Amino acid sequence: METLLFLFPQFNYMAPKEEAYFKTLRPQDFLPVTMKEECGRLERKSRLSLFLTKSGSHENVSPHKKTNTPSRNISAEAALKWSDCFEEVMKDSDGVEIFSQFLRSEFSEENMEFWLACEDYKTIDSETKLLSKAKYIYTVFIESEAPKEVNIDYSTKMAIEQSISEPTKSCFDAAQKKVYSLMQKDSYPRFLHSDLYLHLTRRKGPGAPVFRRRSRSCVFNERAEATSGPSAW
Repeated sequence: METLLFLFPQFNYMAPKEEAYFKTLRPQDFLPVTMKEECGRLERKSRLSLFLTKSGSHENVSPHKKTNTPSRNISAEAALKWSDCFEEVMKDSDGVEIFSQFLRSEFSEENMEFWLACEDYKTIDSETKLLSKAKYIYTVFIESEAPKEVNIDYSTKMAIEQSISEPTKSCFDAAQKKVYSLMQKDSYPRFLHSDLYLHLTRRKGPGAPVFRRRSRSCVFNERAEATSGPSAW
């Protein structure tokens, strides 16, 4: 009788509840346990990736986070210092912000975000927070198919993976140096020729002449005329 009532729910007052229950089941609920676990892992990873995408740039991991600092406040003279070397960019908070904007235009902002996260990581004193931050950096930037996976070699990645359970302050140093070198050799030269940077270096007040730096070997007279012009640029 119970079987008959189940097959004909119009005679079974429990049928609506059972029907509602089965409607709430998703396809993955009928998969084997191992497949359900895999679906859960992929779903969590997808959510993390979506969250990081919505969060924008390096604001969640950067110790140099700036608020309400428009690029128009950067003087041409200050921006021109960045052309001396990549270190001038990285030691200037405005330089970091503008260079990050350039990296976003090239879809490689994860390099700066990772570098800044490592800088922040090295300032942590609590072992509990160090472990939590290390796992976050590994999950977001290091492991295979991470949402913002950086381009590092296999041996460096494996060394981090082996130390992540008991991380030290230096466990990301090798990867951080490689990412720094990648930005310096690959992205930085293009940044100096980008419209974003050139626009900053040429910005002056209304009617003011374009400011250009000169070589230290170039001497100017009182009329602002170069007496040793070949070294000026």
